[in-house]
Amino acid sequence: MNASVFSCGFAVIAGPPNAGKSTLLNRLLDCKLSIVTPKPQTTRKKITGIYHDDSSQIIFLDTPGIMQPQQKLHESMLAVVRQTLQETDVIIALIPYCKGADHIDRDFTTELFDKWLKPVSKPLIAVLNKSDLVSPETQKQTETWITNTFSPVSAHSVSARKGSGLDKLIDALRPHLPMDEPLYPEEMLSTAPERFFVSEIIREKIFLFYGKEIPYATEVVVDEFKEQHENDPSRKDLIRCSVIVERDTQKQILIGNRGSALKKLGQAARADIEELLGRPVFLELFIKVRPDWRKKQHLLKSYGY
Repeated sequence: MNASVFSCGFAVIAGPPNAGKSTLLNRLLDCKLSIVTPKPQTTRKKITGIYHDDSSQIIFLDTPGIMQPQQKLHESMLAVVRQTLQETDVIIALIPYCKGADHIDRDFTTELFDKWLKPVSKPLIAVLNKSDLVSPETQKQTETWITNTFSPVSAHSVSARKGSGLDKLIDALRPHLPMDEPLYPEEMLSTAPERFFVSEIIREKIFLFYGKEIPYATEVVVDEFKEQHENDPSRKDLIRCSVIVERDTQKQILIGNRGSALKKLGQAARADIEELLGRPVFLELFIKVRPDWRKKQHLLKSYGY
């Protein structure tokens, strides 16, 4: 490896809920690392994904969506964003295109740059996602408005869902990566432990299978993770998880008639966990009620917020 042409550093992905931050991370890594659902505010914690190629290693930091906090959980999520912005070398400001007169939310974009990103004084790259929703002419006009209004290092239109424009984004990031040697081995995709991704997979299924307030009132805690295959390859790993909700009615909805909903949840989660780990697992889910856990600092802290 020629160190003189190699670059390495951290790039945070920041933007509003449902901008496509997790989809972008997964597409860049060509791996489903961050959970993705149609509902906003799916990501609650920082997720690290490590991109490798012959001339660079980019440690991407996927963060919760920036929004107006309504409870202590939201405040904790936004604290993660603030801390991560301080730790990064370059910031990707991810702004989604939308159908409408302006094609982006200009008021939020202004707040994002002026209140959140520019005060950090880090190199800023504006990335306009969901470019497949608008015409090339609209893309060019919007990139020009972003550039003239906020003076980022560069502005790019991409489609994380379709994978277009990502090579140019990587090229734009490289000059802002300060290190000339990789921090992590090439086979490493994340710094997070397996049990973190187990809990995220279960949360993703809850977001996909349940409506209304259930996904937002739910937290998943891995209580036990026994890698039993190491001593006996015929034995399944044992994973026990607590699914935390705020009310008894939510517990009943999660369980369903005679446990049918919980069984469906467990089967879907187990299939993805086994694909992630590459081995069979025995998954047990227990529903626990912790009233107003999203508003209680000591509970949030115990859940890793």
